[in-house]
Amino acid sequence: MRAAFAALRTLARPVPLPNLAADIVVAVPRLVCGWLLTVEFGAPKFGLPWSDPDRGLRLFEVAYWFPADVAAFGGPFAVAPALLAWLGAFAEGVGGIAWLLGLQVRLFALIIAATMLVAILCQQWRNGLWNMLPAMGILWVALYTLVLGSGRLGLDALVARRTGNA
Repeated sequence: MRAAFAALRTLARPVPLPNLAADIVVAVPRLVCGWLLTVEFGAPKFGLPWSDPDRGLRLFEVAYWFPADVAAFGGPFAVAPALLAWLGAFAEGVGGIAWLLGLQVRLFALIIAATMLVAILCQQWRNGLWNMLPAMGILWVALYTLVLGSGRLGLDALVARRTGNA
């Protein structure tokens, strides 16, 4: 258990950037994509406090239509569509919150990157490049966030300083 916490601490430690301007340049796309993930992509299919009440979603509940969409991808997605729909919706809804807060951004970047790859290859590929662009943009942000972490502008940096892990 101690090793797991040590790995999470290491994963949470952001890469130090040379100045505040670099931190801002890295943070802005992460913040914009975090907002889009949790409000525009996650909330319509996953019960979050700001989900539209007309959708009738309880907290952390997946929209009734989403597992059928996931099952339509075929292969392993047809075996456990409810679980995979929940995981994808969680990645968008809660992962977006984590990116906004700058909390465990590397861990969520990995989860979000996998989710966006599925969205690109299984959902939007047949609809053409234009429809893939939102997921592709979030994927690129996830990739550099996976490498750099939150920078100074996130809770990961605060936690690293407080725990002596900076």
